[in-house]
Amino acid sequence: MIIRNAVMKDLKDIADVEAQCFPEAEAATEESLKKRLEVYPNHFWLLYDGNKLVGFINGMVTDEPDLSDEMYDNAGMHKEDGRWQMIFGVDTVPDYRRRGCAEMVMRRVIADAKEQGREGLVLTCKEKLVHYYAKFGFVNEGISQSVHGNVVWYQMRLRF
Repeated sequence: MIIRNAVMKDLKDIADVEAQCFPEAEAATEESLKKRLEVYPNHFWLLYDGNKLVGFINGMVTDEPDLSDEMYDNAGMHKEDGRWQMIFGVDTVPDYRRRGCAEMVMRRVIADAKEQGREGLVLTCKEKLVHYYAKFGFVNEGISQSVHGNVVWYQMRLRF
């Protein structure tokens, strides 16, 4: 397996994986993913098994300390030298779950953010995944202001 950053030609595969991983109300649209790829492709970490995209993590960088719903569709909020690496999605196709794929990519994202001099990373997740992200050092900050997909989200932060 290899991890690499995205390029625009990956858009269709990224959109397909996103659709497999999230309900329609929560999944990023292909148009939203395209806008993100145009602005910050180096903040998409893609996991390949041979020629098959099996997972990815993506998100923007900002000085804003909290992840807001506006960030998902407003790629213009990205600030390459920002303090916080936001994580919008941790995607793994169903056939590859429970094999350590997401962990492999997350460890790379954390290492890259640290190397880039960020203060840390921020993500939101459902309550059932709070313990999963805690194993990487993320701390639960409570219920997020996010109403994305009409779901209750918990904001998690990893400080360096």
